[in-house]
Amino acid sequence: MQESFALVDPIADAAAGLFYNKLFEIDPSTQTLFKGDMADQGHKLMSVLKTAIASLDKFDQLVPVLKIMGQRHLTYGVEFKHYESVAKALLWTLKEGLKEAFTPEVEQAWAKVYGTLAEVMMRGSQEPLATKEIS
Repeated sequence: MQESFALVDPIADAAAGLFYNKLFEIDPSTQTLFKGDMADQGHKLMSVLKTAIASLDKFDQLVPVLKIMGQRHLTYGVEFKHYESVAKALLWTLKEGLKEAFTPEVEQAWAKVYGTLAEVMMRGSQEPLATKEIS
């Protein structure tokens, strides 16, 4: 995961643009969820991915943050079906960006990790709102 993301990091802005274009193509209903500057949103996405991938070996510390993110996303109007659209767009973006480095093993690893992150966020969105702020 960390090795493949290291290949994406230098093209993060382009990858974020590809991701959102693909997401809006796959699921046009997601476009209304984004109100601000999409370049800024792309930076946030890549930053969150970078932090999550770097923190996988400390997953227990990542869980509370993911749950709060899930709660926050719920307030933005994110529905469970959107997580599947994001998964498809993310895997497509990685395939486009990583080219031959996007092996079946890399794809499987990303799908598994994203699925786990999304599951925790969705679970968190169903819990009482947390009072702790995340930055």
